[in-house]
Amino acid sequence: MAERGVHEYTHHADEGLVSMLSGFLTPQANSPAALTATEPVTLRKTDLHGSVSDPVLDTMNFLNEVTLRYPDAISFAPGRPYDGFFDNEQIFSHIRRYLEHLQEQGSSPQQIRTAMYQYGPTAGQIREIIADSLRADEDIDAPAESVVVTVGAQEAMLLVLRALISGPDDVLLVSSPCYVGITGAARLLDIALTPVVEREDGFSCADLEAAIQHEKARGRRPRAFYLVPDHANPSGNTLGLRARAELLELAARHGILILEDSPYRMVSPGRPLPTLKSLDRARTVVHLGSYSKTIFPGARVGFVVADQVVVDQDGRSSLLADELVKIKSMVTVNTSSLSQAAVAGALLAAQGRVSELNARAGAYYGDAMQCTLRHLDARLPADRRASLGVRWNEPTGGFFLTVQVPFRADEAALTRSAQDFGVIWTPMEHFHPEKGGHHAMRLSISYLTPTEIDEGTARLARFIEAESAKA
Repeated sequence: MAERGVHEYTHHADEGLVSMLSGFLTPQANSPAALTATEPVTLRKTDLHGSVSDPVLDTMNFLNEVTLRYPDAISFAPGRPYDGFFDNEQIFSHIRRYLEHLQEQGSSPQQIRTAMYQYGPTAGQIREIIADSLRADEDIDAPAESVVVTVGAQEAMLLVLRALISGPDDVLLVSSPCYVGITGAARLLDIALTPVVEREDGFSCADLEAAIQHEKARGRRPRAFYLVPDHANPSGNTLGLRARAELLELAARHGILILEDSPYRMVSPGRPLPTLKSLDRARTVVHLGSYSKTIFPGARVGFVVADQVVVDQDGRSSLLADELVKIKSMVTVNTSSLSQAAVAGALLAAQGRVSELNARAGAYYGDAMQCTLRHLDARLPADRRASLGVRWNEPTGGFFLTVQVPFRADEAALTRSAQDFGVIWTPMEHFHPEKGGHHAMRLSISYLTPTEIDEGTARLARFIEAESAKA
């Protein structure tokens, strides 16, 4: 009876609460509130954070919209892996391989079940596997404790920027043109950017040093410099070995960190130059990694190597990775255990050798790049493009190359290109924080077949000829 009485009490109490709330929420028929109670709330965009109105955050949406509007156009826009390398059964094989690994390491069925189904460690549960892979493939000798597994490299950028930039006088320097992911993350966090313009023949350490000195003279503190040293997105350029050594010396001398983002190294033909992190002796490099290009983007798994020592006011030390974990715990809590399992299984199957895992893909993308350059040259021979004022770089790998044109290569031109010529590309002005790149376009070669590249370059050449005649 007592139990029944409790249930009856709570039931009636709930009814009373609902009645009371109804009285508050339901206006009297004659009251002014009754006339507006059913109208939806309208927010003013000016009351939202300024980033939502920033064009950089609309870049991908615009390209997707153009692609959907012109489905028959050949698109040199997507910087994504070629679908032909994926097999539906691979995911299951990768996950099984990781489960076997856990069992081999002595995990019980209950521990394995927990590892797969529950929230995992915020820092990641495959840190050791990633650290072993980096040692085997990249000669990066960093302890597992310095690795944080992230939701793609994009989250890694957000975490690092939030940790490093502590006040309004702190500045992030970026190589420009620049990947929109880092500029977008900086905009979300209200971080000041200082672009260091990359020349057509590549990045110059002298330009970076001049930018650092200029910021210091203004009373600001340059904290870090972001770049993609290998087959950069969007330019396609690669930093030479000598320039890498100069950059490391410059960073150490000026007390700034280098944010190295290099997702295209292992999907390019030939032996890559050493990473900045593998050459780093002063712990000036924070290495941002991604498995989106090398394993598959749907996993959304990236990582950051942050082995810099952080000392607090009491003299206690930790790693920068530990501080990033604190921030991540309030952003994504942890990276998907299922996604980590798939990535780990792929790494284990290849003994950590991402280079071997992607040997076929690297050859394919290398052939696609050469195919694109060959067809461009055939459609616009040297004498013809010289008379038009057209030129392009010739990357040896990666997904991207840059075409310089005499006309304004903006969104309006892209719409004409898609509508009238059936070919899509990306305006380079989207990648210039200093509002440059107005006469350049980015071509991505990774998502197209040789037949599509053949036809796509023919359409592109016709578009360039037509626009150049009007310039």
